[in-house]
Amino acid sequence: MKNGVPITSKHNDLADNRKYGILVVFALLSAAIVQSKFGLEPFIGGFLVACLLLVILYRDIIRYKPQYMKKESMLILLGVMIVGTVAMGRIFHYFLLNLSKGVGSLSLEGAVFGMPIPAGAMLVALLFDFHTAIFFSFIVSLLSGLWLHDTVYPVYAFVGSLTAAFSVIRCKKRSVLLRGGFYTGIANTITAIILLLFQGELLTAKTISTTVFSLSTAISITAVVSVLLPVFEHIFHITTDISLLELLDLNQPLMKNLLIAAPGTYHHSVIVGNLVESAAEAVGVNPLLARVSAYYHDIGKLKMPEYFVENQSGRASKHEKLTPHLSSMAIVSHVKEGVELARQAKLPQLIIEIIQQHHGNSLISYFYQKAREQFEGLKTDIKSPRDQSRLESVYEPFEDDYRYSGPKPQTRVAALVMMADAVEASSRVLSDPTPARIAALVDKIINHIFLEGQLDECELTLKDISEIKKYFSYILTGILHKRIDYPGFNFSDESKRNAAKDIERGPRGEAHLTAHTLDGSDKELSKTYKNRHSATQEGLTGTSQII
Repeated sequence: MKNGVPITSKHNDLADNRKYGILVVFALLSAAIVQSKFGLEPFIGGFLVACLLLVILYRDIIRYKPQYMKKESMLILLGVMIVGTVAMGRIFHYFLLNLSKGVGSLSLEGAVFGMPIPAGAMLVALLFDFHTAIFFSFIVSLLSGLWLHDTVYPVYAFVGSLTAAFSVIRCKKRSVLLRGGFYTGIANTITAIILLLFQGELLTAKTISTTVFSLSTAISITAVVSVLLPVFEHIFHITTDISLLELLDLNQPLMKNLLIAAPGTYHHSVIVGNLVESAAEAVGVNPLLARVSAYYHDIGKLKMPEYFVENQSGRASKHEKLTPHLSSMAIVSHVKEGVELARQAKLPQLIIEIIQQHHGNSLISYFYQKAREQFEGLKTDIKSPRDQSRLESVYEPFEDDYRYSGPKPQTRVAALVMMADAVEASSRVLSDPTPARIAALVDKIINHIFLEGQLDECELTLKDISEIKKYFSYILTGILHKRIDYPGFNFSDESKRNAAKDIERGPRGEAHLTAHTLDGSDKELSKTYKNRHSATQEGLTGTSQII
């Protein structure tokens, strides 16, 4: 509080004022571009019209796409594209007029139909979304008509822009841009002919030049979008489906290194990718972004792969010689290391944020419980005042020392990756993965994450969580399905012998088994500890054992 006003309220007011200031700046630029003659009154009129249109667009974004308002750069990009599209139209109009004069056989009036105005809508559909592209098309079409003093041209520009935006929905290849340009050129030609028919000029010399110029937009739109798209992606740090598809290639250096250095983590990440992609559309997120994020969420394990059980291949655990606190620090470090590797590889910021958030601030419960047991055991062993100094030299473990640094998932994609990571890892402890047991495990793990408060800062609803459980159970049932016995082979006896070999002896002589728990670290669950904390009669481990 300051002077009776909350500081957060003042901060929000300043942010809103900056955003309205950005709108005023772009309204001034738009007014300057649409001027066909110099004068104070035309400029003020153009400025007020531009302000009106931009404020309507701004309110629409706040209502339907508020995530774009979290970054002022997105608002700036949208303003740049509005002003840039109209300016590009004027530049193309100037060159096309001179081309018509040079050729001589083309009507000068048809040059207006050759402006690649729909290129702006196509870029907005790729960089933002289709809803924003619709409103963008409406505003740019009106501004173009205002500049041309033509009441018919806005119809032509609007139809072409909508076609361009439609043609690149779910665009995952750059070749789709060529097809989108072709569709837009055809739509422009048909619309131009209809407008000539409306004006009673279909059977005139203007028809030939109009058809030629409208068809030429197929080439100009494709060229403009192909050149500007990577530029805007780089400058404004925007990730499109096209760039995500390139990261999906498992031959990327990071993924190849992960396969070689940490094969267990690599295969874990691929399965997590299958899980998140299956549930992505059900909760309204981009399936491609979800899968790519899952592929890279554990790349930090490249630094110390041997500290994670999926990469140990029967070797002695590195955690046997470490204190619980040091073990937890080694596990937590993979998040920080992953962020650093992602930045070095210049991965999109969206994926870096998901790497940072995919464990939230969850508790590494196994090592915390182990530290508590050691501390309580030390207190029990002390029987004389002479040994009291031993207890004073040992700090009592606190939960905050055994938690990930966070933050909690801020987006639905990050929450999906967190839940899929936990579910896939915990599914490894199922000895008899029947559909019922898998569904019970998925339900238990996701409920634990929800009750721990890890999903408080994302936009998932209870309905979304229910859908996620259903899809995760379905995919895991397919992955962990049973096979019929092969005649002449007795695999059950062999598996029992292998299981007996895997039993290790602990420092106190008790037998214990290694298990893959939620954070992928080496969790050695003693038989006595496992029986004491058993969550169900079907052999599922309790959430207190699962991080």
